[in-house]
Amino acid sequence: MPHLTSPSYDELRRTFTWEQARAELAGLPGERGLNIAYEAVDRHVDAGDGGRVALRCVEEDGVVSTTTYEQLRRETNRFANVLTDLGIGKGDRVMTLLGRQQEQYVAAMGTLKRGAVFSPLFSSFGPEPIRERLRLSGARVLVTTPSLHRRKVAGLLDDLPSLEHVLVVGEPTDERTASLTGLMALASEEFTIPPTDPEDPALLHFTSGTTGKPKGAVHVHEAVVAHHATARFALDLHPGDVFWCTADPGWVTGTSYGIIAPLTHGATLISYAGEFDARAWYRLLEVHRVNVWYTAPTALRMLLKYGADAAQTHDLSVLRHIASVGEALNPEVVTWGLEAYGKPIHDNWWQTETGAIMVSNYPGMEIRPGSMGRPMPGIEAAVLVRGEDGRALVEDGEARVAEPGVTGELALRPGWPSMFRGYLGEEERYRACFAGGWYLSGDLARTDEDGYVWFVGRADDVIKSAGHLIGPFEVETALMEHPAVVESGVIGKPDPVAGEVVKAFVTLRHGFEPTEDLRRELLAFGRRRLGGLAPKEIDFDQHLPHTSSGKVMRRLLKARELGLPEGDLSTLERTP
Repeated sequence: MPHLTSPSYDELRRTFTWEQARAELAGLPGERGLNIAYEAVDRHVDAGDGGRVALRCVEEDGVVSTTTYEQLRRETNRFANVLTDLGIGKGDRVMTLLGRQQEQYVAAMGTLKRGAVFSPLFSSFGPEPIRERLRLSGARVLVTTPSLHRRKVAGLLDDLPSLEHVLVVGEPTDERTASLTGLMALASEEFTIPPTDPEDPALLHFTSGTTGKPKGAVHVHEAVVAHHATARFALDLHPGDVFWCTADPGWVTGTSYGIIAPLTHGATLISYAGEFDARAWYRLLEVHRVNVWYTAPTALRMLLKYGADAAQTHDLSVLRHIASVGEALNPEVVTWGLEAYGKPIHDNWWQTETGAIMVSNYPGMEIRPGSMGRPMPGIEAAVLVRGEDGRALVEDGEARVAEPGVTGELALRPGWPSMFRGYLGEEERYRACFAGGWYLSGDLARTDEDGYVWFVGRADDVIKSAGHLIGPFEVETALMEHPAVVESGVIGKPDPVAGEVVKAFVTLRHGFEPTEDLRRELLAFGRRRLGGLAPKEIDFDQHLPHTSSGKVMRRLLKARELGLPEGDLSTLERTP
C-alpha cells in the first residue's frame, strides 16, 4: 500500500510546483548552487544519517558487502581528489565500464562532486559500441576492470586520442593503465564540492543506437530535482526504504533510478551482480526485505513463465510497490502481478531525453491495464495530430492537440528540470526534437477521456497495411492474451498489394509445442481479437532478439525477414 501521507494524484496536479520540489533539497552549503552528489550523499551525513546503509552489493553467490552514507561520502571524496590530481575539471567527461559493483557508484558520485560529467557504459557492450561512445564523448578518463580492459578496451586506445587515463579496479594490466585502488588509497577523504550551477552539465547518456548512430543526451545538475520528486510520486520511495532497481547502471534508468533517486531519498540501494534467475531474484527480494522494486517488462514476462507459485513460495510481505519501465507493459502482466504478488504492477513512461519519469500510474490511482498512466505532477503532456509527412501538425506556430481516442505523437511541454539540454555536438538534431511549443517524443499514443495515456508504438515502427496504420504493440498485446504465448514481436512485411502485411514472431510458454495446429489456432485467435489488424503470418521464436535494455528489436526481426545484414550483434542480449 502507498504511504498514508501520500496525497491523491488530483491534489498533486493542483498544488505541485517545481519550485516546491527544489525547496525539498538542501543545495550546497553557503548558497553555492546545486550538486547531485551532495543531495545524494553528503546531505544525509550532514543531517546525522551517515550510519544508514546506502548501498548493499550482493554478489551472484549471495555474498553481501555494505556501504553506509558516511563511508560513501569518504570514498566519493577520495575519487573526486583522484580526478583533481589527474587534472580533470569542470565539464570533462568521465566514463565507466563497470558491472554492478561499489566502484560504479563511487565513480558516479565522485565525478559529480568534482564538477565533471559522468557517462556510464554498459559492460556487455562489444568493442565497437564502446569505441563509438568513447569517441563521441571525448572522455578523458575511463574507469574499468582488468578483465574488461583486456577483452574490450586495450585494442581501442590508439584510436582514442582524447582518452588520457584508464583506471582499473585492482592491479594495472599494462603500462597504459593505472590502479584506481592504489590512487584511492593515497587520496584524501576530505573534499569540498566547488560551486555548482544548476545548469552545469552533469550526465551524458547515450541512446542504444539500435536505430542509427548513438546520440549523447546531456543532462544538468538540476535534473536531481526531477529524480527526487518523481521517485516519490511514481515509485512511492521514502527514507529508509530498501530499493532494488534491476536496470544496469550502464543505462539511463540504472543511473537516474538505480543510483541518484534512491540515494537522494536516503534509501538503501540494492545492487545485484548476477544475471536474471527467477529463484535468485525472488530469494533476493525475500532475504533483503525489499520494499520498492523497479524492473522491466521483459523481466516480468520471464517471471510469468515460472507462474505465480514461484513467487508465492517466498515471503514478499514487505514488498509495497512494484513498477516497470523500458517498454509498454502488457495488460496480461499487470493482471498476473495481482495473482503472483497480491498487488498491481505500475507501468510508467520516460526516455533518455526526458531524464526522469514523465507518465506514471501513481500509487493509489486506478490502474487501467495497458495504460502507461497519467502525466506526472509538473508535466504537461499531450497527443499531437500528425500531418501527412508524419510530423506534428503545426499551424500558426502552435501544434494541434488530438482529441481523446485519436492516435498521434506523444509530446511534452518543455521546462521540467531533467529535460535534456542538447545532443552532444549535434545542435540541429536537438532542435528537430521540438516543434509548435512541444518536445516531440517520437512515440505514438492516444489518451482516453480521463487523461490516461495508451502507448501505440514508435512512429517509425508503425505498420502501414492497406491504408491502415497498425501499432505493433497492440498486436503483440493481443497475441499475449492467448495462453500459449509469453512474448511476441510484430513487424510489417512488404506486400505488393497491401504495402505491408502484419507478421508476428511468438515465444511459447513452457509446455506448448510449435506445431502447425497451434500456428493456425493463433492466426484464428488474432482474427477474432483484432479483425483486419490481425497478423497474416506467425513464426515461432523462443529467443526473440532484445536490446541490452530489454526491448524486442523489431528492426532486427524485419532485417532477418528481408534477408538484410544484421550488423554488429554484440550490443544485443537474448532472453534465456
